[in-house]
Amino acid sequence: MFTHETKLRICYADTDQMGFVYYGHYAKFFEIGRTESIRSLGMSYKEMEEDGVMLPVLENFSKYHKPAKYDDLITIRTKLLELPRVKLQFEYEIFNQDNELLHTGWTKLAFMSKETYRPCRAPQKFLEVISPFFVEPTEA
Repeated sequence: MFTHETKLRICYADTDQMGFVYYGHYAKFFEIGRTESIRSLGMSYKEMEEDGVMLPVLENFSKYHKPAKYDDLITIRTKLLELPRVKLQFEYEIFNQDNELLHTGWTKLAFMSKETYRPCRAPQKFLEVISPFFVEPTEA
């Protein structure tokens, strides 16, 4: 399993009149979590696209537990539970600075050829950097 955490301060523009984060922004937080988790592996979405592979979102699910508020420092915990092939699913947990669970969700994406717009296998470089997180321990 691969896990990464990204911290983000809630700015005024992300909130509604009540000072709560507008519900639609959670998809943006998921994207930030995905992007930064891949960057932490030493590669980027941009690099994948330059190499001819895109990652469109196929499905998005959100569950709201408590509202994030203006000026909260949130932690976006992003997880990849399975080694990807053609599709991959990221799972998310968002906490505030008091470690209260605010939000959970997931997104399912597919690797897609930029040239043909057809599904394709995960790029070899991505598999090389992510595979070590999915190695089963050997029994002694």
